[in-house]
Amino acid sequence: MHGVSGASAEEILDHPVVVRVAGDHHAGFYRVRPGMGTGGGTTEGIPVEAYRWGALTAGAAVRTASRLLLLPFMLVNVAVWMRPTAADRFGLLTVLCRLLAGTLTAAFVLSIIGVTLDLVGWQCVPYDECRDGRPYLAWLRGLPVGPRLVVLSIVPLVALWVIWSIGARSAQALEGFGLPRQLNTAIDEGLDEPGFWDDERSPAWLRQVHAGIGIGTLDASLLGGLSNSESDAGLWLLIAPLGLLMFCAVLLCLPVPTSPERVRSLLRPLWAATAAITILSLTYAALTRPAQLPVGQLPGYEGSVATLIAAQGCLLALLAAVTNARLRHVTHDVRPLLRSFGAPVVAAASVIVGQAFAATLVYRVADLLDRGSVPGPVRPSPSGVAPLDPPVGYWWAALAALAALIVVGASGSTALLLSRRRRRSLAEQVVRQDYPVTPPGAAHRLAAVREAIARSHLTEELGPMLIAFFLVSSLGLATIALDLLGIGPTQLATRLGTTHQGNALLAAYVTDGGIWIISLLVIGLLILGFRSYRSPDTRRLVAVLWDLGNFWPRTVHPFAPPCYSARAVPELARRVSALTGEGTVVVISGHSHGSILAAAAILQLPAPVRRRVGLLTPGSPLARLYARLYPAYFGGQTLCELGGRLDWRWRNLWRDTDPIAGPIFHRRGDDSSRCGDRRAYAVDVRLRDPRGLTIDPTDTVPPPIERHWPYHTQPQYWAAVRELADQTGQHGDRGQPNFHS
Repeated sequence: MHGVSGASAEEILDHPVVVRVAGDHHAGFYRVRPGMGTGGGTTEGIPVEAYRWGALTAGAAVRTASRLLLLPFMLVNVAVWMRPTAADRFGLLTVLCRLLAGTLTAAFVLSIIGVTLDLVGWQCVPYDECRDGRPYLAWLRGLPVGPRLVVLSIVPLVALWVIWSIGARSAQALEGFGLPRQLNTAIDEGLDEPGFWDDERSPAWLRQVHAGIGIGTLDASLLGGLSNSESDAGLWLLIAPLGLLMFCAVLLCLPVPTSPERVRSLLRPLWAATAAITILSLTYAALTRPAQLPVGQLPGYEGSVATLIAAQGCLLALLAAVTNARLRHVTHDVRPLLRSFGAPVVAAASVIVGQAFAATLVYRVADLLDRGSVPGPVRPSPSGVAPLDPPVGYWWAALAALAALIVVGASGSTALLLSRRRRRSLAEQVVRQDYPVTPPGAAHRLAAVREAIARSHLTEELGPMLIAFFLVSSLGLATIALDLLGIGPTQLATRLGTTHQGNALLAAYVTDGGIWIISLLVIGLLILGFRSYRSPDTRRLVAVLWDLGNFWPRTVHPFAPPCYSARAVPELARRVSALTGEGTVVVISGHSHGSILAAAAILQLPAPVRRRVGLLTPGSPLARLYARLYPAYFGGQTLCELGGRLDWRWRNLWRDTDPIAGPIFHRRGDDSSRCGDRRAYAVDVRLRDPRGLTIDPTDTVPPPIERHWPYHTQPQYWAAVRELADQTGQHGDRGQPNFHS
């Protein structure tokens, strides 16, 4: 099996003529066509079969590009799986992540409301200068403000339907391969539980709740904008959508119901309340005729944005506190990459990315509507020009994102500089071990090898950088409290400085610069999405992100891209079971991320099937990355259990120059006693890279530094294949070996 940014079946089998023997065009099993020879480098007597799953994430161009819009949802879904322990008392970590996911849906809808109801319907259309030369907006001037906002409310509803359909439609090729969970949908289960990879029921339930959150946010914004202190009816009606949002928040705190009767008993009142409140809100808005419209923003919109971002900051703080409390009762075999704070760090990234998307959308549309004349406290709009004024909360959020990026860059550079001597010292030890005698004229080549080994250890330096990102972004989101007090960046600079006008101008320029930098980053992401639509190579590059982020089931946000493992893991387990049922011995070889899928599939196999299975993991990030990022699911205990279930028919190939892979059970002399079986020593097979420093007499260039790819061209690889095939054949009944790559 290939890793991320998957290769074609022809590349995997090293043969130009292949045929699919199982699966479909999304994911399938391939062999060399009968009568066309064998795949390159194969071992005699061992047929090769390739499982190509890369099209699950890098298939249709539209699907791959559109998923970039779902990046914040994907990140918050990954966050919950980075918890320090699977056991979660009272389910607090899951509840906090689900509530945070709900705020992301509300933030998405609020950003669309900011463009349609606020900027267009409330601020732009009433002014002649804003409508001039724009017939697509001029017709709205003939509508009273209430009906105008009702018409524009269609856009947020359509946007909500779009993100619903992106995830639902693209999941059709991925779901339906696993067994449904029989007991519950809590994520404190192990990877060996039947139905662990089910990605259907939880998203189906959460999708209904998030639809209620989005529609309730629209209803509240509509009623809040048209209500005023002189009319109590609108204010009383505002209680209804706020109650709907509270009801949705309560549903997010409950476990996903397992019985159809329980689902119907909860969804019926949700559907009825959502439909009734929406009809009531639209009717009230259509019939409302305010005597005088306030100048500026849609009433209540600024406060809604600020309150939402402040709530996200509070949830992140609670998530960090609960994670820290859980750490007191957990001992890890390997130090986690983010000091076990992966969940709050990635959750903070989802909030920052989501607010960056929202700020870019609102401010760039504002620039378009006011034709580049950006208003502000020190640059009032000219007379007769629409006073387009996006929420100040987005200014604070953009500044928080910019500050986080600057600190990440600074802390990353500092960490790399401080670790440079240590990394070079480690590289020097490896070089002395592998090349005790330096051939004449090979000094330059030796320096390149030393540098490659030193760079391969950069992965371990990411932890402090990401922790700094979380701290800065959380503190930045806390500044939203100033917006609730009516204080923006320029007002704060004016109050703190002695030269009020100069400080205000400086703050205005810094704020605008921050907005533009964040906007350029988001626009660059959109260009990448457009390129992925036009270019298959770029599409595969974008798909790497989905390979890593969509590995886990969607237990938090239903609008995240679907989990491809919901198909890949059960399908692989099913295929292996079918082959062993024919009396064959199967050696599963998973390169890089393919080794993660292989390990997950083996844990799902029944014991009679496992007795006829061996595992080969060349270039595997199992211990170096996954055990440290997801200690609750791929920690040392899980890896020891995996080896024990295979009776240690497992070989792991790794190189010191590989920046992703590493040893599974020991690292440069550490013993493997934690597994309680000394056979764990034999799992890891270290490969010297490069094979030599000088030019071989039969070659014209020195052996390349191969780093992470390829492994299957090495003699040690095929020796491991033969060894595992023999061991597996001796352990089970004799049969023809069969090898899966």
